[in-house]
Amino acid sequence: MHTGIDEALTPPFSSAHILATWNGTASVEDASKAFGFSRAKGYDLIRSGQFPCRVLRIGRKTRVVTASLLRVLESGVPEYNDASVGGHSTS
Repeated sequence: MHTGIDEALTPPFSSAHILATWNGTASVEDASKAFGFSRAKGYDLIRSGQFPCRVLRIGRKTRVVTASLLRVLESGVPEYNDASVGGHSTS
């Protein structure tokens, strides 16, 4: 029987909690919190192509790939995007 006690004891931005409760993509705000910085800083990093994990632009929305976020949190090795939010190459 699932009691929810384990979920209540797991920090909200731990890898285990993210894996158990987040979908395939996450908001920039939640992903930024998982890395320890503000939503505004997250969007600044996305615009400059420096967000530490893969980011998708879907229509007018920007989403963070949860699997990429988990890999970065566990390894400490960033997976930078090749393009900024506007779709223009950063190189």
